[in-house]
Amino acid sequence: MVRIRVLVVDDHRIFAESLAAALAAEPDVDVSAAGSGSAALRSLERAAAEGRRYDVLLVDADLGGNVPGLRPAVPVSEGNEDGLVDGISLVAGVRVAQPTVKIVVLAERDDPRRAALALQAGACGWVAKDCSLSRLLTVIRGVLREETHLPPALLTGVLRELTAARKHRTDSERLVESLTPREREVLRCMVAGLGRKAVAERLFLSPHTVRTHMQNVLGKLGVHSTLAAVALARRAGVGPADLGPAGRVVRPEESNSA
Repeated sequence: MVRIRVLVVDDHRIFAESLAAALAAEPDVDVSAAGSGSAALRSLERAAAEGRRYDVLLVDADLGGNVPGLRPAVPVSEGNEDGLVDGISLVAGVRVAQPTVKIVVLAERDDPRRAALALQAGACGWVAKDCSLSRLLTVIRGVLREETHLPPALLTGVLRELTAARKHRTDSERLVESLTPREREVLRCMVAGLGRKAVAERLFLSPHTVRTHMQNVLGKLGVHSTLAAVALARRAGVGPADLGPAGRVVRPEESNSA
């Protein structure tokens, strides 16, 4: 019998343990639980190192606390002070680190915007926490067959959100294209989390020059803060600068040819 390895990630201990116990009663399911994003990452890394990777990750949409070592990847208009949703950021990080793992988000309530974000981050399903065990098992087995599962009531709202997100991405790409090559380089440093002084050191520019470039970037992007500029850059697909060991930013063409 092929066994399905499942990891439940939820910081509500009673819920996580109860769900894990219910799933473990299935003859073809092996299940473990993690109480935080960092604990989940450790479990995933350990399992991979031992050659017994998890097949499915069940993640609480409202997972509390930031995940150490993960740069949140999904900008949103609401959420924590960084403008990000932690559970969905974990989805994005795991999707990059272990792309073979199928991820299903467990939610307290149906929310088209956040369900769309979850899909964009790499989730394969969105399921209510109070759904039946048989429904959850159907979703788990379905995502392993490359299916995507959403509650029917969410479909219209999710499609609307994804269409809007595509338009925002196109608008963001157009704004980024208005930047000069140097301004794009500065923007990539901003996405990497560098402050003005660090950008100046990396690009061998004066802090005053970097300040001018940053002001130009904000003006051309039509935003009023570094955080907003970074969120727009991510929507446009702008990644962080690759910081080379020699204390300078590695240009994309250099990293590709290395």
